[in-house]
Amino acid sequence: MFSGIVEEAAPVVDLKRENGNLHLSLKSSFTHELRIDQSVAHNGVCLTVVDINGDNYTVTAIQETLDRSNLGLLKIGDTVNLERCMPMNGRLDGHIVQGHVDQTARCTQIDLVDGSRYYTFTYDVDPKMAVKGYMTVEKGSVTVNGVSLTVCNSQDNSFQVAIIPYTYEHTNFQQIEVGSIVNLEFDIIGKYISRIMHFEKQ
Repeated sequence: MFSGIVEEAAPVVDLKRENGNLHLSLKSSFTHELRIDQSVAHNGVCLTVVDINGDNYTVTAIQETLDRSNLGLLKIGDTVNLERCMPMNGRLDGHIVQGHVDQTARCTQIDLVDGSRYYTFTYDVDPKMAVKGYMTVEKGSVTVNGVSLTVCNSQDNSFQVAIIPYTYEHTNFQQIEVGSIVNLEFDIIGKYISRIMHFEKQ
């Protein structure tokens, strides 16, 4: 379980393909605090630490994860938003994030407004999944590359988020440009509500 509050944006130092799997190695300031089998969110994707070597650690993404996320597009030197799992006695500063990316979206516009940046993201909509809560709502929560954000200007297949300077400087939002592919995780609470409403209609 995560909160969507990114701890740091860490560089990719190595990428290795093995059949359908991708082994990603990253250099993090908290690698020395990690242990094998620990869960860490990478651009919002929950992955398990499988190796630790000095300041670097390695995780493995399977083919399904690569199909649903932007991890397969990473290159050595790209930065990845990292968050360790949330302690049960900690504050939930963002929202409930599972680390189970639903799909990707494409950045279609970036606007500078009074010192902040408004990013517009467009995504493919499956009507059957939308009724199950795989969508955004105005002022609701969404996770973009592992960052907990509030939705504004929610449309059928797009939405905007406002990025303050601190978030821009401490995440890989500074690498996102028009055309960039990002990971989305829709709000789990919205999914449960949609599911309950489905059964109530029967």
